[in-house]
Amino acid sequence: MGTRDLIAERDNFAALHPEIRHLVNGRDWGVIRAGQRGPALVLIPGTLGRADIFWQQITALSGEARILAVSYPASGGISDWAADLAQMIADAEMQGGTVLGSSLGGYLAQYLTATEPALCGGLVAANTLASVRGIDKVPPYALDLATTPIDDLRAGFEAGLSTWQAPDHPYRDLAPLLLQEMRGRIPEGELRARLQALKTAPDLRAQSLPRDRIFTVQSDDDHLISPPMRESLRAALDPVRAYRFRAASHFPYVTRPDAYTGLLREVLGLSVDHAIWPAGEESRL
Repeated sequence: MGTRDLIAERDNFAALHPEIRHLVNGRDWGVIRAGQRGPALVLIPGTLGRADIFWQQITALSGEARILAVSYPASGGISDWAADLAQMIADAEMQGGTVLGSSLGGYLAQYLTATEPALCGGLVAANTLASVRGIDKVPPYALDLATTPIDDLRAGFEAGLSTWQAPDHPYRDLAPLLLQEMRGRIPEGELRARLQALKTAPDLRAQSLPRDRIFTVQSDDDHLISPPMRESLRAALDPVRAYRFRAASHFPYVTRPDAYTGLLREVLGLSVDHAIWPAGEESRL
């Protein structure tokens, strides 16, 4: 990635586009709205990200698309959140928009588009999984997420990111950003809710969206989504295009922002100055 101060970049964006608190069905969401015209795009982060984790895509696309990015509330689960998002999409008059979710957000996006196909015009399931069966047997989900001390939960994330801080690690610039999120920028209640939501998530229904509006994004070096999980996702969704990074980590929207924005431009039908991604159903970069 080179040497970048990602926290400073994100904070500069957040100063211009602060989260607005939005109460839906009694749950307190964080929302960033950007763009006044063009196709609608809903952005749902993973466990270690707020709405502004997509700052590079929002900045690049806000002149040509209408964007709704969200941060999770401190209560509720997948089915609750899908109902809340459906309400937000309708209230924002973004019916027919494309829903992109990454990791936890990717599972939520799949649930939302499967249960509200008339409201959603496309799905981008990114660095995510097609089933949560068995997840309650692995840490941190194997823990009692309501009573385990928050410092213990955070320590697990910190241990996983410790090697990323080495000077020669390819994603060393990303580690401080994720550590800041985990250490309190995502408050305790919200972090617990995110973990609990995936642990207790309902099974996904089959998609009824047209195949040409279903896309996946994956990374060959994703340390959280194993190769069998990636294969299961593609088998379950049968996407019209499977965007695949050779090297981008679990967070390609941060580590490969131009390419990520490029795939979104293709998905949204926006003009592309030059092709970034190779053609084909499985497009590998």
